Amino acid sequence: MILHIVFIRFKNALQQDEKQALYEGVAALKNVTPGIVDVKYGPNVSSEGLNGGFLDGFVVTFESPEARDAYLVHPEHIAVAEKLVAAADGGLSGLIVFDMAA
Repeated sequence: MILHIVFIRFKNALQQDEKQALYEGVAALKNVTPGIVDVKYGPNVSSEGLNGGFLDGFVVTFESPEARDAYLVHPEHIAVAEKLVAAADGGLSGLIVFDMAA
């Protein structure tokens, strides 16, 4: 299994309902991309204060590295990713992507 972890620093002007719509777009990819086992998303709830300004994020669990790779080039993923980049403070610099084996 692969955990595809994305941390986001959203633009300050982004409203909660806009964040929710973006997260729902990520979650909907489970219905069109084979190999997604689970999707979780939401705000950082850590009390450590070590988030570096990344206050939101999501985790997509894939059954295999191959499923993750197919997701990365899937047209619907690309469309959702473009919306996330547009909503992130600083574009791509407002995102951290980290994949790890589970």
